[in-house]
Amino acid sequence: MTKIIPLGAETRERAGKGTARQTRRDGRIPAVIYGGKQAPVTISLEKFEFTRVLHQPGFFTHLFDVTVDGTAHRVLPRDVQFHPVTDVPLHVDFLRVSSDTRINVQVPVEFADQDKSAGLKRGGVLNIVRHELELSCPADNIPEHIIISCEGFDVGDSIHISAVKLPEGVTSAITDRDFTIATIVAPSGLKSEEGAAA
Repeated sequence: MTKIIPLGAETRERAGKGTARQTRRDGRIPAVIYGGKQAPVTISLEKFEFTRVLHQPGFFTHLFDVTVDGTAHRVLPRDVQFHPVTDVPLHVDFLRVSSDTRINVQVPVEFADQDKSAGLKRGGVLNIVRHELELSCPADNIPEHIIISCEGFDVGDSIHISAVKLPEGVTSAITDRDFTIATIVAPSGLKSEEGAAA
């Protein structure tokens, strides 16, 4: 189940650069909630509270309940604009979601069963091609990460998306090819031994 994080917000009466600058001077971060066939809501977030949740792992895959004037909006962060020098968040975009909303998200991958891979036991190296997968998920069932087993893979083998068991209701957003997520490559010592033997 997707983690849902509560977040308080205040309404911003007006949009625009001048208002946004004043919001930042007041120690708050301007933001907007859009989508869900409703009018956009311009809000501001408390700077320190938001920065704390921003730096938690999986920020873009967590749902938030943003409460504005007593009304909770179930949202997913879609974009954060940062200051080019200080890296301070300047503006946040949230997308309204419901239980029947499907969205594309980048989900990190983790590799398991490395001790059960013949190639890795022989000294092969796991070469990770993709650290994240773009997945299509129901908004209320976004995986924290995808665990990929290395069991049965040898030197020279590739791990493709077709070999990965995805959670129910979750599919790859890339459907036109069986792309590579990782390969098991020979270490330079093993390559030179094979070359000498040949």
